[in-house]
Amino acid sequence: MDFVMKQALGGATKDMGKMLGGEEEKDPDAQKKEEERQEALRQQEEERKAKHARMEADREKVRQAIRDKYGLKKKEEKEAEEKAAMEQACEGSLTRPKKAIPAGCGAEDDEDEESILDTVLKFLPGPLQDMFKK
Repeated sequence: MDFVMKQALGGATKDMGKMLGGEEEKDPDAQKKEEERQEALRQQEEERKAKHARMEADREKVRQAIRDKYGLKKKEEKEAEEKAAMEQACEGSLTRPKKAIPAGCGAEDDEDEESILDTVLKFLPGPLQDMFKK
């Protein structure tokens, strides 16, 4: 029977016990090997992080050189300045800060309206100018 089984499996009778649910051979150094593998993985991860940190530092140097060359500011600096300006503008106010209204959107002074009216009157003929001035 062993002969037939050996011929059918091609000489893999050692693994037959494992396939049938027998006990596996235990490697006495398995624990040590696993610890070494975990240590190697941890070391590789540290090296990868250090490499990426160096690359990011190099990129930041290039970015800063470009900012210096063209007089640009960092995004965080711009946001901080805008926030400080908004807080300074609404200091002492009990309501929420008003949004800045662009010029020409209806938040003009009366003096500007008078100057526009004067400009229109200049283009009218003389008798019509007299009528509107009264």
